[in-house]
Amino acid sequence: VAFLVAFHQNKQLIGEKGLLPCKLYLQEVKKYFKGKVGLDALSYAPTLIWFLDWSAMDSTLDCLALAGLAVAAFVLLTGCANMVLMSLLWLLYLSLVNVGQIWWVLRWESQLLETGFLGIFLCPLWSLSRLPQGSPPSRIVIWSFRWLIFRIMLGAGLIKIRGDRCWRELTCMDYHYETQPVPSPISYFMHRSPWWFHRLETLVNHFIELLVPFFLLLGRRMAILHGLLQILFQVLLIISGNLSFLNWLTMVPSLACFDDASLGPLLGRRLRERAARLQLQG
Repeated sequence: VAFLVAFHQNKQLIGEKGLLPCKLYLQEVKKYFKGKVGLDALSYAPTLIWFLDWSAMDSTLDCLALAGLAVAAFVLLTGCANMVLMSLLWLLYLSLVNVGQIWWVLRWESQLLETGFLGIFLCPLWSLSRLPQGSPPSRIVIWSFRWLIFRIMLGAGLIKIRGDRCWRELTCMDYHYETQPVPSPISYFMHRSPWWFHRLETLVNHFIELLVPFFLLLGRRMAILHGLLQILFQVLLIISGNLSFLNWLTMVPSLACFDDASLGPLLGRRLRERAARLQLQG
């Protein structure tokens, strides 16, 4: 989805005749570092575009987006991935974000990059098998995803409490549905709910974002409950509004809250048997 959005909007936003051409941006970065594309310039704006053709920037941007779209579609449709493909996806999107300037500074851009980077280590190095041949993923990777969802939700809760007194006064949901970026068809009816319902919504939001993240530290059952509550919360946000792929993306690290035993009923018998063998090997 992110690559498809980039393909449709790149030229208008950062193309040769875009609102903020990335070619001019890179030229300014290069000028700042005395006309050299060295480690300083690369670390300031890490992007593959430094090494590509600048004379046809629109085509270059399209190629990056289409390449990412093709790799992502392959992974999605086949259910197969390895570290090489996931690294390539991460590098391609990083190359777009780092020349996107103000258009690519929204929270979900950096969140997608961090989630994608962690996803690299869920995959085998070369194999394209749907299930790994060796042991399950490292606990370090699983806990990295849990740490990610912990930071996302707690950070979202804290910035609300600090940012506007309406969250402390429980009145923010009185105005949320008429001010959100892209309301859904149900937003009109949610907005016209009684005042007590809006207070309840705000309290539930604070509970999910400020308290539920700590369930991760309270053992297996509470971690599973954390995952269920976070995914349900994101589904409710999707139903009541549209924040591009943010809510769908936030579900991904929540999946790390579930272990094999809790996910077993969702799998077929053959997959459960193979997972059991992998556990024995690990």
